[in-house]
Amino acid sequence: MYKIVNVHQYAKGFAECAQYIHSKWGSEDNYAYFEDAMRHSDRHEQSVPQFYVLVHDERIVGCFGVIINDFISRHDLYPWLSSVFVEPEHRGQRLSQTMFDHAYRVVKKMGYSTLYLTTDHDGLYEKFGWQRIEDGFEPSGEKTRIYCKEIA
Repeated sequence: MYKIVNVHQYAKGFAECAQYIHSKWGSEDNYAYFEDAMRHSDRHEQSVPQFYVLVHDERIVGCFGVIINDFISRHDLYPWLSSVFVEPEHRGQRLSQTMFDHAYRVVKKMGYSTLYLTTDHDGLYEKFGWQRIEDGFEPSGEKTRIYCKEIA
C-alpha cells in the first residue's frame, strides 16, 4: 500500500526525507539549500511550501513539493508543483496521479484554483490533464515549458 506523508511526519525522520529528495533533485553543492527549504515548510498544510514523500512498505519511493517558485522567470504564477519523482520499479501504477491529487487537495484547501509546473518532459503531464500554456526561462537562460492545471 502506498501513502503520501509530509516530510515532517515521516516515521523514519525528516533527515531521511531531506536526503531522499536532495538525491533526486539536488547537486553535490546544494544539500543545505534543499534541507533548509524543507525544514521551513509548513507542517500543517495551511501554506506553501509543502514537501511530501511517497511511501511503500515504510520505504520512500517517490516525492513531490508544492512551492512558490520553481526556479523559473514567471514569479507572477504560483503555486508550483515541483520535485515530482517515482522510483522506476514503482512506475506504471498511476502513482503520479495519486501525488497530483494530493497536491490538488492541498492547494485547493489553501484557496488556490490553479497549480503550475515546469518541465522538459514531453507528453507525461498531458496524460494527466495538464495544459501547456507558454514558455518561461530558467536562471541559466534556458527556455522551459510551463503547464497549468485548473483545480475543480
